Amino acid sequence: MTIKYYWEDFTPGWVFETATRTLSEEDILRFAREYDPQIYHTDAEAAKRSPFGGLIASGWQTGAVGMRLMCDGYLIESSCVGSPGIDEMRFIKPVRPGDTLRLRSSVIESAPSKKQPNRGTVLFRWEVLNQNDEVALSMLGRQMYLRRAPA
Repeated sequence: MTIKYYWEDFTPGWVFETATRTLSEEDILRFAREYDPQIYHTDAEAAKRSPFGGLIASGWQTGAVGMRLMCDGYLIESSCVGSPGIDEMRFIKPVRPGDTLRLRSSVIESAPSKKQPNRGTVLFRWEVLNQNDEVALSMLGRQMYLRRAPA
């Protein structure tokens, strides 16, 4: 594998938008039955009587789709060596069957590691948007990347 993105590439203001993924009703039901079996994720009829007025994807599924889009978009071609975690995750707008999602990754800040000169840390704002450009999910988190040339 050729590495395309190193720590130096992720400068504040860098923005990347991925390809899309459309969620079907079956996608939503399958994920929810396994990982988040709340009624508005698992039963289309009962979900009509919920505060959401219909079937919606689990927020965790929306996050997982965002992660897959990130991997396919740039992460697999990067020097990423992990993440210390997500600082913030917000489920902003329900995702419904037929919604088409994409991920927008924006670099907030970037800093070289003080302990490991061969890497740096990047703070990202990740947003999963629907086909109407509405933010469905927002996350703030960090990833660690190898540097092209250690300082």
